[in-house]
Amino acid sequence: MENKTRRAAGADRATQVDEDLVEVLLVEDDPSVLEMYRLKLELDGYRVNTALDGEEGLKKAGDLSPDIIFLDIRLPKMDGLEVLRKLRSQEKTRNIPVIILSNYDEEDLVARGLRLGAHEYLIKARTTPASLSEGIEDWLKE
Repeated sequence: MENKTRRAAGADRATQVDEDLVEVLLVEDDPSVLEMYRLKLELDGYRVNTALDGEEGLKKAGDLSPDIIFLDIRLPKMDGLEVLRKLRSQEKTRNIPVIILSNYDEEDLVARGLRLGAHEYLIKARTTPASLSEGIEDWLKE
């Protein structure tokens, strides 16, 4: 991902090459949580696309080929673990880093998410928008 960078906060958009921006897909069904993370990521220079349910998230992942996906577990239409399983089964989305961002920290859910290929399993209550944003560059290197 050497050619993808985040835009420095406050950088002049006119001088930036949009193709170089890191594309983030945030799949979250709670609009207030979605907005909180989206605003911070955009302020930090990431291009953020959002989806409110699992089906929409899977479709956008295939259409947009984002650089990284943040995925909730409990989603309408298709749960996050099924979305992750389908992402890993498709050639186009197989290698996109997926970070699970959930309110649920049951051991079996965490283990299943990691076994299905999530890079990390984060608990929303312990994950600030700033820490999410700061982790992106490291997750992209994995």
